[in-house]
Amino acid sequence: MKVIQVLPDLNGGGVEKGTLEVAQALVEAGHESVVVSAGGSMVESLLSLGSRHVCWDLGRKSLATLRHIWAVRKWLRQEKADILHLRSRMPAWIMWLAWRGLPSNERPHLVTTVHGLYSVSWYSAIMCKGESVIAVSDTVQRYIADNYPATDMSKVVRIFRGVDHDEFPYAQSPDDQWLEAWYEQYPHTKDSVILTLPGRLTRLKGHHDFIELVASLKQSGLNVCGLIVGGEDNKRKSYADGLYAKVKDDGLEDDIFFTGVRSDIHHIYAISNVVFSLSSKPESFGRTVLESVRTGTATVGYGHGGVGEILAALFPVGLVVKGDVGECALRTEQIIKEKLKPENASLFTRKEMLERTLALYCDLLKPADRT
Repeated sequence: MKVIQVLPDLNGGGVEKGTLEVAQALVEAGHESVVVSAGGSMVESLLSLGSRHVCWDLGRKSLATLRHIWAVRKWLRQEKADILHLRSRMPAWIMWLAWRGLPSNERPHLVTTVHGLYSVSWYSAIMCKGESVIAVSDTVQRYIADNYPATDMSKVVRIFRGVDHDEFPYAQSPDDQWLEAWYEQYPHTKDSVILTLPGRLTRLKGHHDFIELVASLKQSGLNVCGLIVGGEDNKRKSYADGLYAKVKDDGLEDDIFFTGVRSDIHHIYAISNVVFSLSSKPESFGRTVLESVRTGTATVGYGHGGVGEILAALFPVGLVVKGDVGECALRTEQIIKEKLKPENASLFTRKEMLERTLALYCDLLKPADRT
């Protein structure tokens, strides 16, 4: 079969990573993979996996983007794809309007994935228009049912996102060379209990709660240091500057370190004693939580959204009430004292995610379902 996936760009992120994983799985299974995006740093990797890339900027939120509808419709007719998989709202609108204008016997089957808990609106409703709608968690499935009652829930399929065991190996320590380079850059972490908060420097990620947590644990006598792993958001530079200033004003410059974006996050998880997810709003899935648990690192998170689902299944002792920094501190002390760690479980795997996604494509193509 021939599958076209559509998203705004390929510049990194969970949706983009998942797109490449599906593209690779399609090619390895002997199918044809096409990805439509405005391009980006991951295009080279996509091509090396045997997929085709078509450069089309359909993610710009502008009325001018509507001009692409007719060209897209013509292109879809030429491509004769079996599956059209839409992963983001603005490109989904363009593709759906183009798709709807095709004769029914020339349309590919339409799949959408609801990756996030979008603002509820007519604009976001496009992600529920697929013949099959993938929800990435139970949280997302409930979000669809609660906010888009016109959606036929029988066509909504929950397929959890997944993490590869090889990419995040369980209980595997970094090699000596990596450790030497790390401790040279961050010597204060060598003999400390390492607490890590991954995620971009945006307001929703709970950085202020994390700073308060580190300060509280230090006051209780624990030798802890905090790592904030993630890059600045270009549109929110003032927020990042505020975080740097708070750490300095609180006298925590030797205790909390901003690492920026790191490509070796699996090693950072491995050397961490506890990883945190303190988002103020529920996340649709919570990939960083799954990554850290997969490495065998104790993980503490606010018990809502996809993060709550993952921790309930894999490390329930890490669940805390949203916003309760005091409970976070107590739970962290318990984990450190009792040396608690998650077991090596086989839930939420990339293999299962890919198998179920390709099976969904194949089910849509069964002759009895063809209109």
